[in-house]
Amino acid sequence: MEVKKKLLDIVRDTIRFKHYSLSTERTYIHWIKQYIFFHNKKHPKDMAKEEIEEYLTSLAIENRVASSTQNQAFSALLFLYKEVLGIDTSEWNIQSLRAQERKRIPVVLTKDEVKLVMENLKGVYKLITMLMYGCGLRMNEVIKLRVKDIDLGFDKVYIWDSKSLQDRVVPLPLKIKKRIALQLEETRELHDKDIKDGFGAVYLPYALEKKYKNSQFETKWQYLFPATNISTDPRTKIKRRHHILANTLGRNIKVASQKTNLNKRISSHTFRHSYATHLLQAGIDLRSIQELLGHKSVETTMIYTHVVSEINKAKVISPLDF
Repeated sequence: MEVKKKLLDIVRDTIRFKHYSLSTERTYIHWIKQYIFFHNKKHPKDMAKEEIEEYLTSLAIENRVASSTQNQAFSALLFLYKEVLGIDTSEWNIQSLRAQERKRIPVVLTKDEVKLVMENLKGVYKLITMLMYGCGLRMNEVIKLRVKDIDLGFDKVYIWDSKSLQDRVVPLPLKIKKRIALQLEETRELHDKDIKDGFGAVYLPYALEKKYKNSQFETKWQYLFPATNISTDPRTKIKRRHHILANTLGRNIKVASQKTNLNKRISSHTFRHSYATHLLQAGIDLRSIQELLGHKSVETTMIYTHVVSEINKAKVISPLDF
């Protein structure tokens, strides 16, 4: 007799089938659970737009969540109905429930401020941050880089399966080329040790380990910035070496930023913002910057023209100083 799967198990299977990240899986499961409990464990297939609207309204008014958090919950429920339950939501006019997010001008550092933060970072975290600033990479892009993604011959860095789903190539900063070469060598040595210790496998996307069984042990597939310790994969329960954690990198950047005493809210993404702004100030055209950042639309990149505009306004002399 076949055991009927629980709804949340079906949600997990669907998320993994579509190759969503583990963080997205956890987030979606969390909001779907909260939605079901909010309606006293009523099955989602017996609910519709009215119940979704009631739940999202509660998040905004009673829980006072940010619009981005509300939209995160909305996306999870939309995924549940469309992808898992196969319910056509087009007639619900459900998109009208999406909260309008505040458009903020990103925080940008000057070149001297970037240098100051870098001086307070150490070891591999300094190199990672230099790569984020030097190539305009997102945090998840830089920590997921693999050995094969670095081309020292042509001084290129290849970004695959980015947030925009657009693969791209960016120039490798020559200033850190030697450090990257050393990092590649250290990664190779660590991988050789893992092989000798009976490990050496690495997570491969899209079940490539099933199609190419030995690829997971190849050096070229190893993460450029491997974690210090072997860990158990929460999905497969396989023991292997993952990449450096985003939380660990973020914490190191936060500590380094605090040491500088800069009165700015600095995160990993600040270096990507600074990269784009500095390129724009150097005269690089907007379309080129769009391609380097991997933005789907040039409108997204145009936020940096506003940043430069604000910087130029700051240079305007007050009439009081005439």
